[in-house]
Amino acid sequence: MIADVFAGVGMRAIARRLPELIAEHAPDLIVVNAENAADGTGTSARQAGELLEGGADVLTGGNHSLKRNDFHAVLRDDPRVLRPANLAARAPGRGLAIVDTVVGPVAVINIMGSIFVEAAQGPFEIIDDLVAEALRATPFVFVDLHAEATSEKVALARYLDGRVSAVCGTHTHVQTADERVFAGGTAYISDLGMTGPHDSVIGVKTSIIVNRFLTGASSRFEPADNEVLVQGALITCDDTGRATAIERISVPG
Repeated sequence: MIADVFAGVGMRAIARRLPELIAEHAPDLIVVNAENAADGTGTSARQAGELLEGGADVLTGGNHSLKRNDFHAVLRDDPRVLRPANLAARAPGRGLAIVDTVVGPVAVINIMGSIFVEAAQGPFEIIDDLVAEALRATPFVFVDLHAEATSEKVALARYLDGRVSAVCGTHTHVQTADERVFAGGTAYISDLGMTGPHDSVIGVKTSIIVNRFLTGASSRFEPADNEVLVQGALITCDDTGRATAIERISVPG
């Protein structure tokens, strides 16, 4: 599972490094969070195509999923491209994908937190139905939880322990060091991090954000371009869908 791809610098980094990561780890499924791929906010139809052609099996999103109008058709038409299931009920797209792999079908759920982000429904209100639908197709269920509050992420993962293979947080762009496998066999990490420039303030040029805090003046966000990393996690499961290991990934882009 690959962390939020940030702007063109992140797109270039994943294009360079994903083939090497595939050769090294031979994953059966690659999930990429793409909600910041377009200049730091949203995803374009072109970028979605590039990521899928470059090796991603499923794209997930977040609070910026509906930012780019040309991406709405991709959300409607391509079942491999997700947005959080708890966006507005009439939003284009879906929050659950079931894809065929060499080990059989695998499910990916994309859901958003409700603390400090705007979700139409809380994740706890709809997650049971999503998981039940996924489990009817496969024991391998991976959840991208796009959320701000660590407490909400941990609580949802604990609630799902034993029912899903993994719950991996996205959104904060800061990779956490709390990866573990819970007692029921669910792998967890609070945040996968960011595929993008880390000599920055969560992807944006430092001077812009510091000036905003100092003066209160807003200006256009510009992606930084230094200290580029590709981040995420490698999750290993047994034949029952239970996780046996989770390993952080953070490599130069």
